[in-house]
Amino acid sequence: MEMYNPPHPGEILKNIYLPDYKLSVTALALKSGISRKHLSNIINCKVPISTEVALKLAKCFNTSAEVWLREQLVYDLWQARQRVNLDNVQVIAI
Repeated sequence: MEMYNPPHPGEILKNIYLPDYKLSVTALALKSGISRKHLSNIINCKVPISTEVALKLAKCFNTSAEVWLREQLVYDLWQARQRVNLDNVQVIAI
């Protein structure tokens, strides 16, 4: 089932991980090896989570990179479905 308006992974970091682990953006940047500016852009939903960042977050929080990438994919697909017009796309049948 498709989620309605899923959160950007940065929102998940901001609203769940940072408070639960009692981390600031600066502290997470230092612990993860992600620049503070880039991490801030992720948390403010300005940039997506890359595979490299997913690997770093996975190690920091003892998750998998796939968890972070899946969250990004679900978010990206929902956003695309809101703006991409498929009316002129034809089904190709064999």
